[in-house]
This record gives sequence, structure tokens and C-alpha cells, in this order.
Amino acid sequence: MLTDLKSAIRPALVMTLLFALLLGVAYPLTLTGAGQAIFPAQANGSLVRDKGVVIGSTIVGQGFTSDRYFHSRPSAAGKGYDGLASSGSNLGATSQALVDRVKTDIARYKTATPDRPVPSDLVTASASGLDPHIGPEAAFYQVDRVARVRGMDPRQVRSLVAGSVDRPLLGFLGNARVNLFELNRRLDAIGAKQAR
Repeated sequence: MLTDLKSAIRPALVMTLLFALLLGVAYPLTLTGAGQAIFPAQANGSLVRDKGVVIGSTIVGQGFTSDRYFHSRPSAAGKGYDGLASSGSNLGATSQALVDRVKTDIARYKTATPDRPVPSDLVTASASGLDPHIGPEAAFYQVDRVARVRGMDPRQVRSLVAGSVDRPLLGFLGNARVNLFELNRRLDAIGAKQAR
């Protein structure tokens, strides 16, 4: 019986070791190498550098709070846009804490634009809490505030937003969206050109 046990354990250990090396080492290294060779920017987090310093990523949201910038969705990730605590708030529609936060956010946006309803993207968090996008209607809603604070023509800012809208893939997969990090960078670039 002991011989049968030894003869059964040996192949099980060999197969466990083989699959651990194959699936735990070889496969991840192959995929990492392929990603680095074919899509190096995306494989490294789509980082954006300014004068050699990483200032953000196009795939991870950031909290823009200055009125000079287009504002992101609220984030429930940690203390806000914390990549180590990515998650939703798990607050349901009947949660008083959620209702109070949304009412506060709506009131804040209504002071700048009292005549239009606030788009839901500006007062509701994404599931990950790190979404870098908002819908075009939420971006267009903020045009007048950004133009006023920056002293720009609202038509110029509206045109910038229109040029920043990413359409659905193949015309029907996903929703139209605006990447706020990229939009705010373009806005800063225009401001830098006008300052010269």
C-alpha cells in the first residue's frame, strides 16, 4: 500500500510543479513580454509625462477640483481616486448618506449653472471609483464655468470638448465619452499658447 501511495504522489507532484512553472511563470512572462513588445505604453499604465515627470494616466481618473478645469465624476475609491482602494461605495438608492452627498453635489453645480439640470455623471460615482471619463453632456454642462474662469470664449471651449468626444467603438459598442485628463491637458495647452 505504501508503494502504491508513493507511485501516486510522484506524478501528482511532478504535474503540480510542471503546471506551476508553466502557468505561474512561463505564461505570465510570455504575456508581459508580448504586451511590452506590441503595446508598450498601454502595458506600462498609459502614463503621461511632462518634462520627464509622470503627471497622470489616461486610464485612471483624477480629482479635478479647481474651477479652471472640467470636473470628474465623484470617486468612492478610498479618499478619492485612490488606486489602492478601487471600488464603489456600495451605497444603495435608499442610503441617506448617498442621497445627502448627491444633493450637496447638485447644489454645488447649480450655483454655477442654475438654469439647467445637472447631468448624472457629475454626481454619481463609477463602479471602480477610478473612471477617467464622463459623458459628453456632463462635459458640455461645464463649458460656461471653465470659459468664464479662464477668460476664454465659450465657443472655443465648446469646440475643444466636441473634439475630445470618443465615439462608441464601431459606432455601437459602448457610449460616447470624454477623457477628462486629456481634455484638461488640451485646455492647459491652449492657455499656455494664449499666455505667450
